[in-house]
Amino acid sequence: MDIKDLEAFVAVAEELHFGRAAARLRVSQPPLSLRIRQLEVDLGIALFDRTTRSVTLTPGGARLLPAARQALAQISTTRQVAESIRAGDSGLVRVGFAGASSQRSLPILSRAVREAYPGIELELRSQTYVYTALTMLVEGRLDLAFARLPARHEALASRVVEVEEIVAAVPDSHRLADRGSLTMEDLADEGFVSLPSDQGSILQSTMVALCISAGFRPRVEQFAPDSATVLALVAAGVGVTVTLSSVIPSQTTGVAYLPLVGIEPSHMFATLSWRANDPSLALRRVLEVAEVALPTPDLEPFRNSPFIKSIGRV
Repeated sequence: MDIKDLEAFVAVAEELHFGRAAARLRVSQPPLSLRIRQLEVDLGIALFDRTTRSVTLTPGGARLLPAARQALAQISTTRQVAESIRAGDSGLVRVGFAGASSQRSLPILSRAVREAYPGIELELRSQTYVYTALTMLVEGRLDLAFARLPARHEALASRVVEVEEIVAAVPDSHRLADRGSLTMEDLADEGFVSLPSDQGSILQSTMVALCISAGFRPRVEQFAPDSATVLALVAAGVGVTVTLSSVIPSQTTGVAYLPLVGIEPSHMFATLSWRANDPSLALRRVLEVAEVALPTPDLEPFRNSPFIKSIGRV
């Protein structure tokens, strides 16, 4: 039995007339009659009672009809899914994200993809640091990653989706908490709370670079695994830190956030990154949605930033 056998059986069963069934299937009547007879032989049951004036289903044919219709419906669904996959309207896109670099953008993108392409599944994978996500992206274990510049790798393409200001965070009872802004030199004698130095955190390496540019090395009182824990330790009075505007919670407790002046870089740039040669049509659809849902902000004021220069364009 094949698909054409099922189509022939269902057509005759619904038309109860070989001529009309043949016209519906766009075949001639003799081959259709021969196919039905062969199907009856193969199944070992009579499907139709035929007379010179009428065609009716046998009890066995009537019982077989719902199963035949269901099988054809499943085949049709399979074809539709395959066509959807070919068109990129369905499929799996594995998305890596790391902490603050995606806490605003990820929900926006997820909702937009669900609305535009319900057949595309986003498999969300949380990483502690962006370099972990970028490594997995290069290795093919992710398809898309929220990261930060620089995302230097010849296999990757990136687009900026958010500009993040670099700020200082101090306990709200700290002597510097009431200042309108700070310089890095103001923090030279302070103890710091820091992300680990061996985990590839861009934020941590940037903080150290800013301290060195200001003439000192940060004295780290305690390391913490993520930004939320870093800020909790700052609130507890363990030390100060350098963080990003995107990390600041909507309701802050125990921490004062202050702009840093005279620093370079003064901002960081959250990106979407992907393999430049990835052939996935589903990924292409997600990137098209992201262009609208997460448009690139105005980067003209930052054209001299070393991070923006790292991608070779504004």
